[in-house]
Amino acid sequence: MAKTTIGLSIILILMGVIGWLVTGMASWTALIPSILGVVLLICGIIGLSRPKIGIHIALVVALLGIIGTFMNVLKLGDLFAGTAERPAAVIVSTITFVLLIVYIVAGVRSFIAARRGKSAPARDLA
Repeated sequence: MAKTTIGLSIILILMGVIGWLVTGMASWTALIPSILGVVLLICGIIGLSRPKIGIHIALVVALLGIIGTFMNVLKLGDLFAGTAERPAAVIVSTITFVLLIVYIVAGVRSFIAARRGKSAPARDLA
């Protein structure tokens, strides 16, 4: 999961920087996915040596990211209607939202698999 976290963080960092450049560097808020990506990168690096701590913190950060991007995701209808005030923000927020949901699902599945692995009875191979 730590490598997945690092991969996701790189995608978010690139997405934020590209979004900022595409919007003409008009507002620092276009860099929010990058800021989120940097925090997740730190969590992923921590997760390489201490997976329990790093990934738990990363999942909390991802949940906060989902909450933070949700308002722009609700404006997706305006984007399709052609009435969105900041279409780039809606697109980037929606992509961030989807990526973070997929990441949380993968993290929860990973934790469930790890829990099942610990509780499974040991086989006698002799």
